[in-house]
Amino acid sequence: MGNCNCIFAGCIDQASVGIVEKWGKFEKLAHPGLNFFNPCAGQYLAGSLSTRIQSLSVKIETKTKDNVFVHIVSSILYKVIKHNADDAFYELQNPREQIQAYVFDVVRAQVPRLTLDQLFEQKDEVAKAVLDELEKVMGEYGYSIEQILIVDIIPDPSVRKAMNEINAAQRLQLASVYKGEADKILHIKRAEAEAESKYLGGVGVARQRQAITDGLRENILNFSHKVEGASSKDVMDLIMITQYFDTIKDLGNSSKNTTVFLPHGPGHVRDISDQIRNGLMEGKAGAHAE
Repeated sequence: MGNCNCIFAGCIDQASVGIVEKWGKFEKLAHPGLNFFNPCAGQYLAGSLSTRIQSLSVKIETKTKDNVFVHIVSSILYKVIKHNADDAFYELQNPREQIQAYVFDVVRAQVPRLTLDQLFEQKDEVAKAVLDELEKVMGEYGYSIEQILIVDIIPDPSVRKAMNEINAAQRLQLASVYKGEADKILHIKRAEAEAESKYLGGVGVARQRQAITDGLRENILNFSHKVEGASSKDVMDLIMITQYFDTIKDLGNSSKNTTVFLPHGPGHVRDISDQIRNGLMEGKAGAHAE
């Protein structure tokens, strides 16, 4: 393993430890550098072990509590304990297989107690359970378990597809709720705006009519005082006829209007005046009756 030796001497690489035997029995550990042996006394370098941290990736198939088959990929970091290198050299022929077997055993004992969602949430606890078991067992064989990571949890493809569909359906449902709330708020605000607009429009019309009434009253009073013999009735007739002609003029000036046929003549103007006057009188009579 990168070490060289001869009959009388041997070199041990850095981050390695040598195993020295005498007449086939373990005698001592050889540290990195040049080491001398006495072959005449039965000494020789039996082998060496690396003390670097090594990585082992283990993929395990198991089943969760809710009957979902998953593949769990874990990464184990381990190394040889220097002062127990003889145990690591003599006790285990294949430490990687032994570590893998213990990982399989612990994971398959822990995962069936958890649902799939709990497994994703508690993967660190599963890794800790594996670490505790391996440290206790592999320490007796001269190996130190540095760290264990659960790097991936892969459910069955059909389960992943179903989970994605459930998640998508939940998000669509939530989006529909939000959209409904937004539409509701929009309708409420639109109704409030329409009600406010109608209210302000009514206030405007009322003020407009009040201004017209005040103007008519002022005109009637001024005309009656300035023109001798003119009664209020005459003034009202004159004002209504003036407004009638103004209306006819506006209709004629508007480019958006089509042809409008109106009965027109002195008799019709008088009829209109009489109708307006009668309407006002009926309105006053009704107000007094109430």
